[in-house]
Amino acid sequence: MTTDALIVGGGIGGLTAALCLARAGARVRLFEQASDFGEIGAGIQLSPNCTRVLHHLGLAPALDRIAFLPEGTEMRHWRSGALLSSNVLGAQARTRYGFPYYHVHRADLMRVLSDAARAEPKIELHTGARANGFTERDERIVLDVNGESLAGDVLIGADGIHSTVHAALFGAERADFTGCVAWRALVPVERLPKDLVRPVATVWWGPRKHFVHYYVRAGQLVNCVCVVEKRGWETEAWNVRGEHAELAADFRGWHSTIETLIDNVDRDACFKWALFDRPPMPRWSRGRATLLGDACHPTLPFMAQGAAMAIEDGAVLAACLESTVDVPASLVRYESLRRARTARIQIGSRRNARLFHLSGLRAWLRNRALRAAPGSALPFDELFRYDALSAVAGKPAPTRDRG
Repeated sequence: MTTDALIVGGGIGGLTAALCLARAGARVRLFEQASDFGEIGAGIQLSPNCTRVLHHLGLAPALDRIAFLPEGTEMRHWRSGALLSSNVLGAQARTRYGFPYYHVHRADLMRVLSDAARAEPKIELHTGARANGFTERDERIVLDVNGESLAGDVLIGADGIHSTVHAALFGAERADFTGCVAWRALVPVERLPKDLVRPVATVWWGPRKHFVHYYVRAGQLVNCVCVVEKRGWETEAWNVRGEHAELAADFRGWHSTIETLIDNVDRDACFKWALFDRPPMPRWSRGRATLLGDACHPTLPFMAQGAAMAIEDGAVLAACLESTVDVPASLVRYESLRRARTARIQIGSRRNARLFHLSGLRAWLRNRALRAAPGSALPFDELFRYDALSAVAGKPAPTRDRG
């Protein structure tokens, strides 16, 4: 591939796309508005459908050093702790899908991706670089970065839910507040009683709120994500510190495990942010410009698939651009391969937000149904078996773990 790609946004999706494009032979210039590629600390779950891509990029050794491999998932009652449903991951998932399921700290994942991008000679990383719009002329696309005009063959907007590329393509669109505010916090393991937290991702379902916890940083920290339905606070930034007393009040009366975790939260790593999203878009591309990740399909965290979808996007986009010299046609093909899958994840995540927060009779009926028909040990086949590396017809891809 001789494509000259311009990427706006240096998050997980933008960096993954840069690596996939460079490995396919493209020259890549990536522009990140922030001064570095760090990220405020929070956990992230990486399922086999996206670790397939990360391992293909040669990142398995680095990921193995920073990740925690969960044995499964559990759903529990908010007050009694009764097990409502569970699923197996661990070695069984790796055997079935060929790739692991990881829990990682976002900052650690960003470090792995940015280090790999810096080591790739075909990638130029630019920080403190603000994109201000673009034009197309003479079969090139010209991006304004900090007042300088830079030309390329394709422009990829990976700059999040408030994407400037999205606004330039389709006009400014308001993101919708979901009525949910999320807390995220970290708990050092040495502060906790031994075996308080099982080696699984646990989701506690309660009336109008839920609480998720799992290990990150190779088991050194417990990541907590706590979602509460509330109005009157709609700040979306990830770096706003929350008051520990408010978090404790939000989950007062919950199971003792939850109260113990909250009591031991690192006060310097306790943040809250409002959750916003948009409905699925009918189109992502125009001419030589397209969108990726939250810029085109912002996804609520209730299926743990937001980052996975952005990682898949990067692999499929690179394969589409590699398969033809007609850039606009490649972008149409890319979005046609991705729109339906990402829309299902967006809609499913919204549905889970309602399911997790049921109360009264509806919650009782939900719990009874779960107990009467326990989930399969591995119910994720359609989601986890997806192979972004071979989504483009005729593109060979590895089917087993190269790590």
